[in-house]
Amino acid sequence: MLHSPLTVRNIGIFAHIDAGKTTTTEYMLYRSGSIRAAGSVDNGTTSTDSLDVERERGISVKAASASLLWQGTRINLVDTPGHADFLAEVERSLGVMDGAVLIVSAAEGVQAQTEVLWEALRLMNIPTLIYVNKLDRVGASFERTLADIARLLSPNALAVQRPLPDEEGGFAGVRELWRSRENAANAGFAENAFAEPGLAHSALARTGPPSDDSGLSTDEEDAFRSAAAEKFAEFDEELLLRYIEGDVPELNETVSLLAEYAASGRIFPVCCGCSAKGIGIGELLDAMLAFLPAPPPRPALSGIVFKIERDRSMGRAAWVRLYGGTLRNRDAVKLEGRETEQKITQIRVLDGLKLVDAGEIKPGDIAAVYGLTDAAIGDKIGDPALVPTTPEMAVPLLTARVLPESEADYTRTAEALRELTDEDPLLGLAWLPELRELHVRMMGTIQLEVLASIMYSRFGLRVGFGPPAVIYKETPAAVCEGRVAYLAPKPCWAILHFRIEPGARGSGLVYRSEARADDILPAYQNEVERRVPEALKQGLHGWEVTDLIVTLTYGQHHVWHTHPLDFVIATPMGIMNGLASGGTKLLEPVLRFRISVPEEYAGRVMSDLSRMRAEFAAPAAEGARFVVEGTVPAATSMDYFATLRSFSGGKGVMTASFEGYRDAPEGTEAVRARSGINPLDEAKYILSARSAL
Repeated sequence: MLHSPLTVRNIGIFAHIDAGKTTTTEYMLYRSGSIRAAGSVDNGTTSTDSLDVERERGISVKAASASLLWQGTRINLVDTPGHADFLAEVERSLGVMDGAVLIVSAAEGVQAQTEVLWEALRLMNIPTLIYVNKLDRVGASFERTLADIARLLSPNALAVQRPLPDEEGGFAGVRELWRSRENAANAGFAENAFAEPGLAHSALARTGPPSDDSGLSTDEEDAFRSAAAEKFAEFDEELLLRYIEGDVPELNETVSLLAEYAASGRIFPVCCGCSAKGIGIGELLDAMLAFLPAPPPRPALSGIVFKIERDRSMGRAAWVRLYGGTLRNRDAVKLEGRETEQKITQIRVLDGLKLVDAGEIKPGDIAAVYGLTDAAIGDKIGDPALVPTTPEMAVPLLTARVLPESEADYTRTAEALRELTDEDPLLGLAWLPELRELHVRMMGTIQLEVLASIMYSRFGLRVGFGPPAVIYKETPAAVCEGRVAYLAPKPCWAILHFRIEPGARGSGLVYRSEARADDILPAYQNEVERRVPEALKQGLHGWEVTDLIVTLTYGQHHVWHTHPLDFVIATPMGIMNGLASGGTKLLEPVLRFRISVPEEYAGRVMSDLSRMRAEFAAPAAEGARFVVEGTVPAATSMDYFATLRSFSGGKGVMTASFEGYRDAPEGTEAVRARSGINPLDEAKYILSARSAL
């Protein structure tokens, strides 16, 4: 093994697009000696962007894993995509992280996607260190960014580093506030030993430490201790009394308390640097070890499959994060919900960017496991109660028909897309053999371009896409009842009565049962509960039905004639019968947006927003720019990113993230072709379900 479970950190790197996330990861690998030279995003030479499309476009598409050794601790890094179109990759990475580094650009500040990521990190209470990057940029401000962080993310953010100015007032290096004086001075010199030739060195390297041989003045130390004590006082009554009495903890106690509160997700240390010049990277790695926790122990075998990959030589790999227990080569593993066990044939772990063989993995480890042939993303190993729940952030908003280059490529295209859907379930491949049509879902139009590139580079297939259409949803228009009596062709017997009610927006599906066990056995009731979500995948207009309460009010089985499959067949018929009796209404996806443009374009933007049915707060002025925030339907704003950049000469910026679904305007018509037989056509549906068609 490369490490013991006591000396590992699993840390995700998260950021808004262009905040410098991949560059930061690259310099961490370089600074630790895992790679010989740091690559460039602009030149397409970074280590973690391995796909052709990532190198061409300069963006991350897939979450990339790497491992480095720092101060005797192995750090498993996951570099996640920053663009909102690839939020699904971020979502899958969240559950396997013990800590996170959230990167914010000192030039652009906190962006909409930054806030989305922050909310997800807080929902899972993942200890988070914030890194303010790009301090060398014109207009960059650490203080302004710190104020943004306190206002938009958390008032419990605490700067543990400060930027050092050069002689011209620019950015030259990093001063650490949390270290002892001797260590701070030594760290300053050590960091500059790795600075790139020709770049500005820090003040410490140029002039040496201050006259008192410290990297931190007494005033700076006192200010840091006082600021930290003020934060601590919010969480501890004893510390509050000490603070009121002017008893501020000494530096060592301050750092110890800060580590405790940071590890519990209550205080968020803020670091700073310029990753593109390698400045601040060593200090960032030190802070990660100091303030982000080691994996907590679990009492039993527990793990999750968070990624599926295929290797030309090794085949299909299920990437597993292990929380408790041990997995070894040749172990027989049963995945949650599976009846049969599968035998592990090989386990490989990361050493830098390379996968190397390992005989076993222990708590805290991340590894590529081979032999789990039917494992899917989200599958749990061992005790599922010990695996953290991951929030659902990624919601595909668009759907498009896939157009193979030729009819002869139809089957190969379907097989390739099925393989990619295995790796990214949110693609939601809809394969309609009877129509010879393929449909995929996506977060945004850039994802389509990336998908086309992957189809060609990986499978040699050229594909196009039909015009993207917004993904609507349906919800019950009124309280209704659904009834089904599935009694023929014999032998079969399943009677079900449902009450279907509209639910609150964003509530999803709430299922209840009022049926008596004497009328319908609990085993059959469980089968009905499992089948209701599946029955709601396609409503009256072909869209998923959501925000509803489904109650099984009555059911009946027959002691001789009933088979469990009868309730599998009957459930969709009963649900659709109810929806047809009460009707459904359409829901449309809504985005939360922020638009920033030069003031001369303010009138055009306000007019466009009104036309797009946007709802927004009073606009604000930031310098010479006009800023407006609010919500807007995805259907009306799909192309506005490009429109804004066009009429503003590239000076307008729009960021957006998914807000939720709301009622579509009266008269909205949107129908999606149904996959399979409609349960409302009961005779044909029963024959199809019984494989008689």
